[in-house]
Amino acid sequence: MGIEHRLNQVIDRFLETGKITGTVVLAYEHGQPLFRRAAGFADREAGKPVGFDTIFRMASLTKPIVAATALAMVDRRLISLSNRVAEHLPWFQPKAPDGRAADISIHQLLTHTSGLVYDVTLEHLPAAQAMTCGLLNTDLDYEANFSRHNAVPLAFAPGTQWAYSFATDILGAILAKVHGGSLEDAVVTYIAGPLGMADSRFHVTDPARLAVPYADSDPSAVRMTDPYFAPGDAGWTLGFSPSRIFNPKAFQSGGAGMVGTAGDFLGFLETLRTGGGAVLKPETVGFGLSNRIGTLVSDPGCSFGYFGAVVEDQAEALTPQPAGTVRWGGVYGHSWFIDQANGLTVLSMSNNALEGCMGEFPGKIVEAVYAA
Repeated sequence: MGIEHRLNQVIDRFLETGKITGTVVLAYEHGQPLFRRAAGFADREAGKPVGFDTIFRMASLTKPIVAATALAMVDRRLISLSNRVAEHLPWFQPKAPDGRAADISIHQLLTHTSGLVYDVTLEHLPAAQAMTCGLLNTDLDYEANFSRHNAVPLAFAPGTQWAYSFATDILGAILAKVHGGSLEDAVVTYIAGPLGMADSRFHVTDPARLAVPYADSDPSAVRMTDPYFAPGDAGWTLGFSPSRIFNPKAFQSGGAGMVGTAGDFLGFLETLRTGGGAVLKPETVGFGLSNRIGTLVSDPGCSFGYFGAVVEDQAEALTPQPAGTVRWGGVYGHSWFIDQANGLTVLSMSNNALEGCMGEFPGKIVEAVYAA
């Protein structure tokens, strides 16, 4: 049974159960397509199918694109990995847990070792203090939103632990300021423009192609409300707001704010796998695709680079992916990996939070790729 048959079986099963509403799955080996399929519905109620040109809310697929933008600016010596955040954003100066000033670097933002964390309590403070972490709608800009964190101590001293966070939102604010425009301007200038990622933006290029987001439910996914909060046992506590992408006042979230197509993102991943193309120096990409957190751990058996988690111990990580594989996802329903040892680049995008990112679906896709 070949990879095509195995992947089709997985996709068909999840579409039949209704756990996945619509998906695009792409698997490439040494730059050649092993598998390409768009299936299910972009809008189930309207009977509108997913196509290869369907635009999805990307959530944390935004992060590696913004990370690449930062590294392109490092290559051009516009910023440095050792730059302190307060040098660029004097309004953002949260304290360490002991109350002293915390010195956060751009390196620590990229690696999620800054002391910032995704914390739902920040979103449930009284309105004058509440801070969105990038998925909920807001009319606040970077400073008005994130300066509120100055009143909340960091979860840990920078550099001492790893914790997934909205650090890439702070990074995005730095990039926008240094570039001298919006974060979208910087992303398009250094990454999305040169790579022809025509739909990868902080606004929707063609609303007719935008997928409706769905939320996990029994027996099958339901159309997402706005706002939407996953149940407490789901493993993701922050709120979603599908309408945020249409609000030009909302700060452009470097951690979660982009939309784009599967083809755009696969092309971006392939650029990383092959050494950075025209947008990044090969040594910069190599640096970003390897362990940048030393002995700290992101997930069992994994370290973290600048683009995602790095598999260090295949057995401990409970994965068929070999050591050196870089992987991550997006909570609106996406998962990706680059397996440099085998020349594999694999992406699954869906309109299903959380199943397409944190459910069974992405794991079954990985199993189907490696089953041979």
